[in-house]
Amino acid sequence: MSNNIHPSIREISLLLTLIFGVAHVVAADSGAAAPAIVIGFVGGMVRRDDMVHSVVQVAAELRQHHPSGVHVEVFENRRREEALAEIIRLLNHNGNGKLSADEKKDARIILYGHSWGASAAITLARELDRDGIPVLLTVQVDSVPRAGENDRVIPANVAEAANFYELNGFLHGEPQIRPADPKHTRILGDFQFDYKGNPIDCKHYPWYDRLLMRPHTEIECDPKVWTQVESLIESKLPLPGD
Repeated sequence: MSNNIHPSIREISLLLTLIFGVAHVVAADSGAAAPAIVIGFVGGMVRRDDMVHSVVQVAAELRQHHPSGVHVEVFENRRREEALAEIIRLLNHNGNGKLSADEKKDARIILYGHSWGASAAITLARELDRDGIPVLLTVQVDSVPRAGENDRVIPANVAEAANFYELNGFLHGEPQIRPADPKHTRILGDFQFDYKGNPIDCKHYPWYDRLLMRPHTEIECDPKVWTQVESLIESKLPLPGD
């Protein structure tokens, strides 16, 4: 029978080389660098997918601007451990279930949030610090800590941090944040907003938020604040298409 039906040893060898070569390429791709990770936390009892709220809107904008290379996700502030597990999963790009020193070093993480969500972002940064995982940026908007949380001191694994707040309501943000280690963390600023003479229309928010926590709600729906938040986050992300 012809060699067209029974391939030679040389042809078999070439075929096996091609197969294992492809397998090697696939394996190499599975070890590709992890994406930049942006995690947002909503405040209060807000749902992670409630598009009325600015934390969720910013996430949607970032996903639209960065269809690849950036992983953006929003969590309820009480789901911090789920967020931590997701970060570790994304960083563990070789899939062995354990982060190597290189996987930790290559992390590109940004955390932001409003109210309890802002405090959750700092608490998560502190948990990442204990695991030796760096954070590029944290952004707090009218940060309010839960019991046992410290949203005032930014852990040393955070490279840069920004704080937006108002002081008019009975529920208001932390007016000043400070670095645990000034050699490792740069505070970009504490930016105060005042809505007494310049109220914000938050008509799509629940009536009880607008009645009982008006200034706290106004900073959460103020487009000027969230344009700055999004700009800070974008400054740490790769350009679309890179």
